Amino acid sequence: MHPKLQDCHVCQQHVCGVDAVYKPLLLGSCGRMEVESRQSYYFGDIGCWAERTELHKAASLGQTSQLRRLIQGGASVNVVAVDSITPLHEACLRGEPQCVKLLLDAGAQVDARNVDGSTPLCDACSAGSVECVKLLLEHGAQANPTLTSRTASPLHEACMGGNSECVKLLITVGAHLEAYDLYYGTPLHVACVNEHTDCVKVLLNAGAKVNAARLHETPLHHAAKNMRVEMIEALVEFGANIYARDQHNRKPVDYTAPGSPSAACLHSYETSPMSLQQLSRLAVRRKLGTTALKVIGHLEIPKLLISYLCYQ
Repeated sequence: MHPKLQDCHVCQQHVCGVDAVYKPLLLGSCGRMEVESRQSYYFGDIGCWAERTELHKAASLGQTSQLRRLIQGGASVNVVAVDSITPLHEACLRGEPQCVKLLLDAGAQVDARNVDGSTPLCDACSAGSVECVKLLLEHGAQANPTLTSRTASPLHEACMGGNSECVKLLITVGAHLEAYDLYYGTPLHVACVNEHTDCVKVLLNAGAKVNAARLHETPLHHAAKNMRVEMIEALVEFGANIYARDQHNRKPVDYTAPGSPSAACLHSYETSPMSLQQLSRLAVRRKLGTTALKVIGHLEIPKLLISYLCYQ
């Protein structure tokens, strides 16, 4: 028997122990397990805790016919493996939209959590499957699930994988641009660390705080460390502080190789102040915040100026 498995005194079935972050509460006849934290989450059918099932395998491999047969045969779509992964997690992680639809239509819990607290939407964003993300959101998936010390948000996951289309989709449904992860920081930090310039630009245009800091380290510090000139330029154009110092009292330029294009880029910004035109654009964007793109498009000003304000 798995070392964490123990007998449930209610239904006499083997139940997997979970991380100490989560406190299981047996409800009724063990029809489900609710997790006590700041908010309650559903982890699936507690009476069905088992090793990876045929349903998990079919969902993971994209075997829609097999999955349909199993569901029609009475298999529980919310069965969870010992790591609390449901078939829906598997289908999303593999980017299998047809399997995702089958499971959701059969009643799969759209916001089920695995032992790390990740939801199927987190997995779909990590996989970069726009179709899966759309299906989950249409079935009520939370774009902003409550985070734990071990959980990254769907937006973090999308940025980590460089999946800019998923980032755009999440932003349109209200994903928090400043969702803070204790290890990674904000989604913008994640995109910069992983060198995903497209995601950086999407986040900045949506109004992400360019000077957000984690241990005094800004996204520009990460871009400088990775020596990504295009990313550095985008961050500075959106108002990144080139003089910001991290916990080691180092500026972004201090992380670049002497004589490198990234060092030259940052030095040029230090010696050449922004134009009044650029400063005016920053002032407008800061004032409008996350509503900038929506508001600017309706302003009664020349189209050329609208394009400039939208960084087009």
